[in-house]
Amino acid sequence: MTSFSEEQIQRYSRHIILPQVGGKGQKKLLAARALVIGAGGLGSPALYYLAAAGVGTLGVVDDDVADLSNLQRQIIHASDDVGRAKTQSAAEKIARLNPDVTVVQHRLRLDSGNIMDVIAGYDVVLDGTDNFPARFLINDACVMAEKPLIHAGIFRFEGQAMTIVPGAGPCYRCVFPEPPPPGMVPSCQEAGVLGCIAGVMGTIQATEAIKVILGLGEPLIGKMLTFDALEMNFRKIAIPRAADCPVCGENPSITSLIDYDQACDMG
Repeated sequence: MTSFSEEQIQRYSRHIILPQVGGKGQKKLLAARALVIGAGGLGSPALYYLAAAGVGTLGVVDDDVADLSNLQRQIIHASDDVGRAKTQSAAEKIARLNPDVTVVQHRLRLDSGNIMDVIAGYDVVLDGTDNFPARFLINDACVMAEKPLIHAGIFRFEGQAMTIVPGAGPCYRCVFPEPPPPGMVPSCQEAGVLGCIAGVMGTIQATEAIKVILGLGEPLIGKMLTFDALEMNFRKIAIPRAADCPVCGENPSITSLIDYDQACDMG
């Protein structure tokens, strides 16, 4: 892109007048490719804000259909989307919000056999899944492919987020070396979650992705951001890179992708 249209100048004017973004930064966003895994509670706000910001290509991974119980937090879907593919529902909302954005639908379940091909064409990956096996698969794939990864998780009234840039800081396994046994940690379906917590954390994911794309500020590399809604408290916890991490450590013991027992549900 050599210049903006009049409509783009108006649409992105609040970015363009920011000295840290400007026209050059907006062109970077329009040329960027972000993959959002899960068009659910976290993915919904992340997709909306990435699309509104003008991230030019958004990949959406989800193999599920919208359910009435999703609508309390999965704001990219509406009542008349119940029973429809989440990727299609998300693509339609994004098209209405910003026609500059190309949406690539990946209606599939990620596993060790397909994830590397899916993430290959993207600059940054956002993990919006809601279970540990999916998170570990995505983390390991992004470390091996050297793709920046924006992680977030939610549970009841709490959330957490961290940004993983392979080679620049710790990965998810530096914090949690192995998934807990199946059934040890209840899912949102089992434990419940305040819907707007997903909005807070998904928006943080979009913010971190934009910072990574533009090279702005201090992303959450080497830090875990935790959010307690009941106390309205944010904390940043320093996370060192683990020398003995099984994936990104000095002598990694995991050199190929692992499919754990649970399915890669999308939240």
